[in-house]
Amino acid sequence: MKFKLFPVVITAALTSVLTLSIASHYQHQFPVFSKGQNTLPVNYTSFGNTTVSGATAPTGFENAAEASVKAVVHIKTTTNAHTVQDPNDIWANIFGQRQYYIPQQMGSGSGVVISPDGYIVTNNHVVADANEVTVTFNDRFTSTAKVVATDPATDIAVIKVNEKDLPYMEFGNSDDTRLGQWVLAVGYPLSLDATVTAGIISAKGRAIGVNHQTQGAIESYIQTDAAVNPGNSGGALVNTNGQLIGINSAIASPTGSYAGYSYAIPSNIVQKAVNDMIKFGSVQRAYMGIEYVDSKNLTPDKLTALGLDKTAGVYVQNVMENGGAAKAGINKGDIITQINGVPVNTEPQLQEQIARYHPGDNISVSYLRSGNTHMASVELKSLTGTTGIIKEESNTRILGASFRTLNSSEKSKYGIKGGVVLTDPGKGTMAQQTNMQKGFVITTVNNTNVSTVSDLQKAMAGNSNSVQIMGFYPGVQGMYYYGLNNVGQNLQNEE
Repeated sequence: MKFKLFPVVITAALTSVLTLSIASHYQHQFPVFSKGQNTLPVNYTSFGNTTVSGATAPTGFENAAEASVKAVVHIKTTTNAHTVQDPNDIWANIFGQRQYYIPQQMGSGSGVVISPDGYIVTNNHVVADANEVTVTFNDRFTSTAKVVATDPATDIAVIKVNEKDLPYMEFGNSDDTRLGQWVLAVGYPLSLDATVTAGIISAKGRAIGVNHQTQGAIESYIQTDAAVNPGNSGGALVNTNGQLIGINSAIASPTGSYAGYSYAIPSNIVQKAVNDMIKFGSVQRAYMGIEYVDSKNLTPDKLTALGLDKTAGVYVQNVMENGGAAKAGINKGDIITQINGVPVNTEPQLQEQIARYHPGDNISVSYLRSGNTHMASVELKSLTGTTGIIKEESNTRILGASFRTLNSSEKSKYGIKGGVVLTDPGKGTMAQQTNMQKGFVITTVNNTNVSTVSDLQKAMAGNSNSVQIMGFYPGVQGMYYYGLNNVGQNLQNEE
């Protein structure tokens, strides 16, 4: 029996030795010993030519960058030297109203050509109060631009150059942008030539409280880590297809220079504002007729009390009487969750959605009440409660300066029944005898109320000698007074 098993044992031993020998020879391809099995899939970093399944190479930016710089322009502005009066001067009644001299100011920013016939979009704060605007293209050709319209609430302005067949940029859909998406920032930072930087979208629907140009500012920024510096304002945020998906507007920085994050106005807001300004002369802003709370400023206890700790949405704090929301049955305490099927989890997201519509448009609103979902069709209205389009009155020239009547929205915002705004001081008698600046609102002439341009013309024509003009600058406390002499003669000379 022992002799019968011996060949079997010898054969098994020789087979094992031979197997180990072969495995050892090819061990760089087949590891012999395992230290254990991973329970989770592991992706290894490859420094060679090995392709990892599911990985993609970074997108090339060459085509988008080359096309974008041709449509992005350098904007330079000049604000003339002028004097101002301090409305809070406590010594004015004793020594008279004192004036302060402000020297000539120079500014710089960027803009994006959006049509071959010369329309350019930029930031309102780039061209606000400028007396002269020039545009320099990528090939260093320079042209004088005219300000078509401005909108402080969105921080968007439209200017125009009298040129044809210009390279321009097409609008992209900012709703299609995604976190982590590669983008380019194109502009003229620090007065350098056209500069392109790259980054990713790091957040959407951001409100940082940077727009202090007017009440009711709309902030729902696209946040990126593309480097943006002073001078980039008004420039383009571009996707890798070369489409305009935002207008660079602000940076978050303790020093005033780039420190990690930049903010762009979404192209869908920009496009609507631009179309309104070109067509109507001003942005036609729509409102639901609600007040809401800013959830960022609420304590955890308050969030729980309002039901926002477990539910994403916008809490309705108040409903305006005769507003669209009130008529649609929305009440205080409701939580708005969707606009036309688009989720709105924060107040900036709600602002962004409503900013796309005009007074008179109807939107579908989803909201929660006592834990139940409801739907309502809300007719949007203007700030004055109407649904009609407010078209800017064409400018009328008086004594070399251009004026227009305040629209209903402006009158409501300023709390006055009527007035006339200076749109261009010009170079005539008005500019020569006064330091009246663009944007000044005239309310009275020689103690006679002025509500329209026609009222201003009559008041001027009825005073052949001197007149005293009273009014205010929006956003500045106090009233300002300007005097004119030989009005009758000058009106005849400048007809």
